[in-house]
Amino acid sequence: ADKSLRPVLIASEYTISEYPTLLKHLLAGLVDESIPTVLICPPQSCPEDILAPSVEVINHPAFELPLMGPINEKILVEKLNKFKPTLFHCLCEGQLALARQLAKHFDIPYILNVNSIPKNRRSLPLSSKRLAKIVTAAPSIAESIREIRPGLADCVEPINIGTFTESDCGCFSRTNQVANLLTAHRVDNIGEFENLIEAVKQLAIEDYEFMLVIIGSGPAESQLRKLIKGCGLLQNVVIVPRLSCWRSILAAGDVFIQPWPCEGFNSFLLEAMSVGCAVASCMGEVDDLIIDNKTAVVFDPNDHISIHAALKKFLDTREFARQIARQGQDFLRENYSVSEMLNSVLQIYRETQSIFAAQP
Repeated sequence: ADKSLRPVLIASEYTISEYPTLLKHLLAGLVDESIPTVLICPPQSCPEDILAPSVEVINHPAFELPLMGPINEKILVEKLNKFKPTLFHCLCEGQLALARQLAKHFDIPYILNVNSIPKNRRSLPLSSKRLAKIVTAAPSIAESIREIRPGLADCVEPINIGTFTESDCGCFSRTNQVANLLTAHRVDNIGEFENLIEAVKQLAIEDYEFMLVIIGSGPAESQLRKLIKGCGLLQNVVIVPRLSCWRSILAAGDVFIQPWPCEGFNSFLLEAMSVGCAVASCMGEVDDLIIDNKTAVVFDPNDHISIHAALKKFLDTREFARQIARQGQDFLRENYSVSEMLNSVLQIYRETQSIFAAQP
């Protein structure tokens, strides 16, 4: 219990891509507290703007070659031996096996972040021996874990991902501008975009002036481009990849659209609300941010008429859109602050270290 905190964070490419806000603020907070920190991540996966000064980065695997697993593990352990970690914080389920292996080797506890609703009991192969806490990105995820793993219910603790909410509301803040509609969604399945494209096609037929920016990429991208071209929307719809400056892109938008239910917590939705976008969204598995007619306008993702009606309502009554955007920002200030997130995480770190240090 007298040891200083020396956490090791474990991140996957998916974590860095989907939850950069979580990682960036967590690293910055640990540096501000003068806590020595190591980040384990795949090579060339973490942008410079996420990393914080004095955080040591260990790329794992060191050699991305067949049959190099034992050598990569040896290199990783040797580097960690020099750091002398006191706990591991695994930031996603995908790196759980590595976290369990390292926790066993060093005989220290680990904390696991779960950012999406697990499909079944086997998707969380956990034991309580060195597991200290399961931290979830939303209360709905915590409830689901308690249902499928009741024996670990006491370990589960929801901590909202913190963000810095802008003081100004960006939604339709510039008069007489073309409406900027945004969505951030992986392009894995063309069916998840068909009703949205049909809805904006109807807006174009009705002579609304808008631009829809789709932030994302995936195997169905060529199909999506053909769909956009076939609907005559090349002047209204553009697809851009996910860039490290995507918060700036969101800040230029007026309306953010979540076109399909998300299996995990949507950090793009969180950031869009923080910069003052009005939200049009469907309900899904993890929809803690969505409160109909308070933080968002809700539509049926399987009905293009419903999507069209939600977008049309924002475009016809821009003051209503700004009201939804401001209410969303107020909701984030009350429930998703960076300081609250950091305080909760540090409290878990200290409690974990004290409890495990006291064990025989």
